[in-house]
Amino acid sequence: MSDAGKRAQFEAFDELARKLKTEEVEQLRRSLTVTHAGKGAVVTGGGRGIGAAVAEELAASGVPVVVTARSAPEIDAVADGLRARGRTAFAVTCDVTEPDSVAAMAAQAEELLGSVDILVNNAGVARSAPFLKVTPEQWEEVHRVNATGTLLVTQAFLPGMLERGWGRIVNVASVASLVGARYITAYAASKHALIGMTRCLAEELGGTGVTVNSVCPSYVDTPMTDENIERIAAKTGRDADAVRSGLEEMQPGGRLITPREVAHAVMTFMAEEAAALQGSELVVRGGGRAAG
Repeated sequence: MSDAGKRAQFEAFDELARKLKTEEVEQLRRSLTVTHAGKGAVVTGGGRGIGAAVAEELAASGVPVVVTARSAPEIDAVADGLRARGRTAFAVTCDVTEPDSVAAMAAQAEELLGSVDILVNNAGVARSAPFLKVTPEQWEEVHRVNATGTLLVTQAFLPGMLERGWGRIVNVASVASLVGARYITAYAASKHALIGMTRCLAEELGGTGVTVNSVCPSYVDTPMTDENIERIAAKTGRDADAVRSGLEEMQPGGRLITPREVAHAVMTFMAEEAAALQGSELVVRGGGRAAG
């Protein structure tokens, strides 16, 4: 077969795969619209990237959504965009590292939604440095957001879920939750903590009707990744495009994961049929294994 013929064949396979994936997503949305009638969702870190994509998937399934983050303009834009497409969405600012801010957000979310039955803990930060250059400030920052923030937000909404006997909590972790890598000591440690928290809470939630699971994406094409690339380029003197290409080459699929792919993984845990999934990690990395 000629090169042109091979390309045409690959393109046809890609188009079929996209079509099948779209149909699967739409089928899931239709089932969720019925299953989740009367339920509400909160997505932290909802102003961009993965959080915005998760909010879109939830809202498209008929679930009213509160998107929350520290940046009011970003979450306002996400909520406005969802409402423009006929979805029910609200924006509430929150700093997940501050208990008072979390309490205020939770109260407002419950007032807006009636109840919060779905929680996606997506707020996170990433920092990189060689081990000997990790500062206490950097260590504490990533743990406050990635681990403590998830603890505080989950503690705010879990009592209501337990009282109602139904809930879905999904923590957005990382493949760095499962393996180590150079220069990400603080980040990987915080994400390992998140996985540990998820597994421990899962043990407590058995038989309650509330589940807690995590998704573990590899590098995702988000503004946070862009910021990391710029930091690496500034520290090393390398071209930012070269840094991005290096990250892409490290991925099993030769590309960064998309936010929508992560959102699709998050939605896997939402269905009634997912009630037996408890303390699970769903790895999203485009092929290969999370650990060797």
